[in-house]
Amino acid sequence: MARRLAAFLKNAWAKELVLVISFTIMCLTIILPPFSLYTKYVSMINQVIPYNYPVPGQDDGNMPEVPSHPHDPQNPSLEWLKKL
Repeated sequence: MARRLAAFLKNAWAKELVLVISFTIMCLTIILPPFSLYTKYVSMINQVIPYNYPVPGQDDGNMPEVPSHPHDPQNPSLEWLKKL
């Protein structure tokens, strides 16, 4: 099986170089992103940053889910990102 695959790749490399290179690049773009550090840190940042931001409104004292000030911490800290 390995010999047939090697013979096929050698023949394809000799005859259709552009197709082999483009197929290799396509495979790498599909396989490599999950192993990237960029993907790792983007997913970590997206888990910490809220998707919905609170809309400012008049606080009558009965709104516990809305922070009293925009800089009040609500979610996990991003200190790990500042330490990089």
